[in-house]
Amino acid sequence: MPRIENIQQFEQWVQQFYEQRQWSQYNPFIRAGFMMEEVGELARAIRAIEIGRDRPDEEVMCYDHARQQLVEELGDILANMLILSDKYDISLDEIMNGHVAKLSARFDT
Repeated sequence: MPRIENIQQFEQWVQQFYEQRQWSQYNPFIRAGFMMEEVGELARAIRAIEIGRDRPDEEVMCYDHARQQLVEELGDILANMLILSDKYDISLDEIMNGHVAKLSARFDT
């Protein structure tokens, strides 16, 4: 397993990993659907940490395990975002700066 030191390495690793498995060829609508599925899994992971189980057939999870699931789901969302941004040739720098500009203008900071 490679050790990722920064976001650029992660971005390169995701692109290579997804291409090797032919996961990058899905059109943006399908990729967005995958991302929404991951957002649902993220919500479930957050719920497990914040309120625990809410059904009798669910096991109570220790915090470390619940936190690891949260890390994994955030990673899945980040990877899907990177694949989508790559499809439109949008860099992470552009995304970050665009977000800062939007919020700064909106909230006059």
